[in-house]
Amino acid sequence: MGFSTTHLIIFLVIIVVIFGTKKLRNIGSDLGGAVKGFKDGMRDGTEKPAEAPAAPVQQVAASTAAPKETIDVEVKNKA
Repeated sequence: MGFSTTHLIIFLVIIVVIFGTKKLRNIGSDLGGAVKGFKDGMRDGTEKPAEAPAAPVQQVAASTAAPKETIDVEVKNKA
């Protein structure tokens, strides 16, 4: 119960008449862009990231400012 070539041609002609060639071209380009983006994403996921050059280690001096006070807040449950 497969489709013959004649059935497929009639089906394609009906699709072109309903949607028009411009809309089908836009759908095809959007679909192609999505597939290309997916392939690029898959390829990026399998590559190992390049080693970044080691940055010099810097020490941060301890702050001599007065310690900040903590404010306690009481929370009321809304029932």
